[in-house]
Amino acid sequence: MAKVLRIEPKKFLKKHSGFLGKILLVIFILFVGLVLGYLATNYLKSRAKGQTSIAPLSKDKHVAFLGEVYLKIQENYWDKITDEQLSNIFVLGVEKILTQPQANPPKDRASLQKMLEKIIKEMESEEKKKEFTVKLADIVLANLQPFGRSRLYSRREETQLKNTVENRNPDVDQYQVLEVTKDASQEEIKKTYEQKTQDLKKEDSPEAEQELAQLDKAYQVLADKDARKVYDESGVEPTMEYRLVRPNVFYIHMNKFSPTTVEELLRVSQKVDNKPESLNSLILDLRDNVGGAIDGLPYFLGPFIGNDQYAYQFFHQGEKEDFKTKIGWLPSLVRYKKVVVLVNENTQSSAEVMAAVLKKYNVGVLVGTTTKGWGTVERVFNIEQQIDPAEKYSIFLVHRLTLRDDGQPIEGKGVDPFININDPDWEKQLYAYFDSGPLVAAVKEVLASN
Repeated sequence: MAKVLRIEPKKFLKKHSGFLGKILLVIFILFVGLVLGYLATNYLKSRAKGQTSIAPLSKDKHVAFLGEVYLKIQENYWDKITDEQLSNIFVLGVEKILTQPQANPPKDRASLQKMLEKIIKEMESEEKKKEFTVKLADIVLANLQPFGRSRLYSRREETQLKNTVENRNPDVDQYQVLEVTKDASQEEIKKTYEQKTQDLKKEDSPEAEQELAQLDKAYQVLADKDARKVYDESGVEPTMEYRLVRPNVFYIHMNKFSPTTVEELLRVSQKVDNKPESLNSLILDLRDNVGGAIDGLPYFLGPFIGNDQYAYQFFHQGEKEDFKTKIGWLPSLVRYKKVVVLVNENTQSSAEVMAAVLKKYNVGVLVGTTTKGWGTVERVFNIEQQIDPAEKYSIFLVHRLTLRDDGQPIEGKGVDPFININDPDWEKQLYAYFDSGPLVAAVKEVLASN
């Protein structure tokens, strides 16, 4: 049987106390060295990123507010920005507000904080301090490239943004626009719309045109029973119009992306499931699409290019981030063998990303003009250091850039169509792609009607 080695702690420590002391001392020195090395490395990384998290936020709530704005920008802005660059933007903002140059302008957050503390301390009233703080934060954000995209938001502005993204309009009751009750039948809604439209078309005035546009919008929301149900339950308005423009050509116009757009695409595409197989052409209209909720694109693009496909990329502080599709082909879309995607100079944001992806995967032919070139992804960041208990401010910041199918930023460049309708022979070019007279005629009709 093997012997078990037993060690008595007291005797062992007494016998080897000198040796253990040396070992423990070496371990302690190594531990301290590792800790100091870790701190130094992270400090250098922080400095390399242009951050100065070493300096604490000021005890003055206004300066602390501006300090948090400063840090939120450095951490979350799409581009790397150094202390000197960001401090300079703050100084220029101060000079604009105070209309006087600042001697020895600071080049880091700690020095900037001291300058702001001195300026704010000399202000007479709390109202002036708040006004200066809010104005400076907004000026700094607005002067980040692309200029004017990033801003300081009040609670009201943040709520408006949320409603816009979700495609809600709480200030307008579409039933009141049509002057029908909420329990009106679909037939009654259609009859009322047609009568009012007919009456307004007899008038020739800007007011009548505006009313017609409002009526069209209300009818779009209420004419489709499924879209009407969503509107009744959540206040979310539809983002798509659809119709058959030829027996073999289905038309879908998307005016924006909202969190319900994927579900809406499923409903709309199923509207013609019972049509014959000769319905094999689709016109997907992205003209004048203002973009919107980009988080749904991995789900929205899957029905067009398949599941788990590399769809698009974002760019943030020197690094590219890939996004894959989350769902697969949609049976209601597979039937379309000929697809035309319409774009124009007002196609922007998420719609440009979609156009770039469809172009990359050769899902149909892009027809129209170069898109707007609004290739930024904005995000709202909360501020913890508030300055007014009656108000809540947040940062609306350009967080990432979107990239085209060729890996270049969409911002300032846009997405080019395969066929530009400014070319005199664009119809001939489109016919060469599909050899379909009805489809070319349908595209021409759609372009002429909008």
